[in-house]
Amino acid sequence: MVEGLTFVWTLISIMKKQISAILKYAFFFGLGLFLVWWSLRQIPANKWDEFMDTLKGAKYWLMVPVFVILSLSHIVRALRWRILMEPMGYKPSIPNTFFAVMIGYLANLAIPRLGEVLKCTLLAKYEKVPAEKLVGTIVAERAVDVLSLGIVFIITLLTQTDLIASYGLQLFKQLFENKSGQFSMQKIGIIMCCIVIVFIVLKVWSRKYGHLPFVMSAKKILSGIWEGVSSIRYLQQKGLFIFYSVTIWALYIGGTWVGLSATVGTAGLGFNAALAALAFGSIGMIVTPGGIGAYAFFIAKIVEKMGVPFEIGFANGTIQWFAQFIIVLIVGSICLLILPIYNKNKLSNESN
Repeated sequence: MVEGLTFVWTLISIMKKQISAILKYAFFFGLGLFLVWWSLRQIPANKWDEFMDTLKGAKYWLMVPVFVILSLSHIVRALRWRILMEPMGYKPSIPNTFFAVMIGYLANLAIPRLGEVLKCTLLAKYEKVPAEKLVGTIVAERAVDVLSLGIVFIITLLTQTDLIASYGLQLFKQLFENKSGQFSMQKIGIIMCCIVIVFIVLKVWSRKYGHLPFVMSAKKILSGIWEGVSSIRYLQQKGLFIFYSVTIWALYIGGTWVGLSATVGTAGLGFNAALAALAFGSIGMIVTPGGIGAYAFFIAKIVEKMGVPFEIGFANGTIQWFAQFIIVLIVGSICLLILPIYNKNKLSNESN
């Protein structure tokens, strides 16, 4: 009886999660399409030709160095991920780690966050690393990326206070404003209360029903996640980990800088503009699936603060977004094809 109820409860939970994931994806994808529509509406009718001319006259050959720079950043990301696995006693091969990273990015183009699960599953299959422990390293990676993005924001705000700070503060303020435009402590209070309630409910629930199989499985998964997250404290190569993290974001800045050079009007903006575009463009990549609509919109608004017409900035942001999309699509697809072939040859060589 208990096993039957456990199965039904597990099935319902899975269905709820799938429906919730689909609804979330539909909402944020719809938001991305809305931002594309809204951005195009911001272009005056008499400026439409300028927008199209910017797209037609862009230096698309510059996407080649952008392709190389961003592909290199993905390789460095794979190397950094391996360092997080070392404290747990695992050291997967570099090719398999890179394949998993790129296939994960490819999957995220279809369904956000699916890639995080998929790349853990792939390494668990081909490198025999427990998937639940890999989830912890993903969480650790994301924490480092958030910290890195925060540092980029701080540098941007300190070096370009007059142009960027006002815009950044405006966006941040809007998150905590009510309908009347006033700062809302109620929003913060609700979020904090929800976090506390969820924590208490989970604590009581795990104690009361700790003997049930699915609760024991959940505890095992959480234990693996915690081991993965805590692995960052025991890194054997802390200096190399920091170097890889700095290199990843330096490559991001370099790719954005080269990307800005692709269109007339943004070509001469320089390093500071690339830093600001990366900082706010990264928000766009988080807000909507793959950054559709939002990435180009934020870049357009940032360079507009620097005197570049919105239509030119949006054209440049669209080109840069498309370049990143193509990189993931091409490299990810190639990795998807090579992964089973590489491991088949690898197993053959090991057996010989």
